[in-house]
Amino acid sequence: MPAPLLAATAAYALALRALRRVDPELRWDWRTIDAADLAFARAFPENFLWGVATSAHQVEGGCDNNQWSRWERSRGPDGAPRIKHGDVSGAACEHWARYPEDIARMRALGVDAYRFSVEWSKIEPREGDYNDAAIAHYHAVIDALIDAGIEPVITLHHFTHPQWFDDRGGFERAVNIDHIVRFSERMFREYGGKVRRWCTINEPSVVAMVGYFLGDFPPGVRSPKRAVRVLENLLRAHGRIYRALKALPGGDAAAIGLVKNITHTDPLRPWHLADAAAAAVFTEAFNRAPLRALRTGRFTLKIPGARVDRPMEEVRGSLDFIGLNYYSHVLVKTQLDRREPFTWGYRPGDVPTDMPYGIYPEGIYRALRQVGGFGVPIYITENGIADARDDRRADFIRRYLYAVARAIIDGVDVRGFFYWSLLDNFEWAEGWSMKFGLYALDPKTQARTLRPGAEAFAAIIRASRTGTRSSDG
Repeated sequence: MPAPLLAATAAYALALRALRRVDPELRWDWRTIDAADLAFARAFPENFLWGVATSAHQVEGGCDNNQWSRWERSRGPDGAPRIKHGDVSGAACEHWARYPEDIARMRALGVDAYRFSVEWSKIEPREGDYNDAAIAHYHAVIDALIDAGIEPVITLHHFTHPQWFDDRGGFERAVNIDHIVRFSERMFREYGGKVRRWCTINEPSVVAMVGYFLGDFPPGVRSPKRAVRVLENLLRAHGRIYRALKALPGGDAAAIGLVKNITHTDPLRPWHLADAAAAAVFTEAFNRAPLRALRTGRFTLKIPGARVDRPMEEVRGSLDFIGLNYYSHVLVKTQLDRREPFTWGYRPGDVPTDMPYGIYPEGIYRALRQVGGFGVPIYITENGIADARDDRRADFIRRYLYAVARAIIDGVDVRGFFYWSLLDNFEWAEGWSMKFGLYALDPKTQARTLRPGAEAFAAIIRASRTGTRSSDG
């Protein structure tokens, strides 16, 4: 082999090896694993928190004063609706009025916690003008949960905020962080005596990257610089909310954390340097940079079109726990097309969900090991499958919870698991097309029906509490 070619080959191999070390892909041989045998449920500790999760805009109905409601009513530059099929959230699941019956459904599943968000635009519809009726509503929800033996877990910002906040530039302007800090303080003063666990910001990477880089969420921008600015301000908002709530009466006793989604990006062709490089860029922007800022107190990120390196001391030490949202990984493939330089794909044997990714339980194990390095408790605040046919849900639940149990056995401090979601709901840009619910929902009649696949979840909860094997589900 000529010396130049030999040198190039060696450099290529070294580069691939370095990129793979960033976040190596993991695959288990499922032919040797029987996740239907629920013996793994014994790994969950006695006080493990089993829950379900929703967000206000997706289930409550009547959320017509936030930036998402405006986005749903708008159209793109090509005149097409922003949401698949032109869907709108509208009445959603009518959970605002039907929460008592939905709490009864939670009890039927056997869960002991419910993660939900308070809708800022209903509570503070105009700047400084708080709605007493909305505040009283969430008091009633919390009281009903406690009476049912279900722990309420509040999320302060789950993708939506009031239109007035958006009109002021939202999270693109650092000065606006003051508004969400004040709102969070008000919520803690109202509910802090009843609610112990608080999530500050849900999925800051998704808000920033999908809204300001990919352009699929409001405001539909494709700008790396603006995406990075929003991500930075969301992380700073978390840090400031954490410190503000800790300073309030009862703050020391509260557990406050950030909800970080992990979406692994792996190269579709592991041998391909460009695919590996693209995967490394996505991994850096989406996963590693935010986690590094939380750990070090410095936000550093360098991607094509954007670069930042600034101190972020307010976020260091701002985690009593970390919330992990995990669904799957994506497989990136590069191509010579300036308009669409990369695409996403599957590997032979992958089982797809209804969303554009496959079932990948090894990923939740990877993510748990990754965030386990913070040395704080981990709550899996979202995990679930879009499965309209309900022919993969049971296997998904068993395999992912097997992976969680394996992480616990290997020393990761996982304290709870919240399935997404209790009900089919309005799935953001996907509209009503994605069916994540343990309970199927007919948006026209509001009928709720327990899916057969949900029994796998209930069976694992039962098995974890009895410490015995179960053949259920």
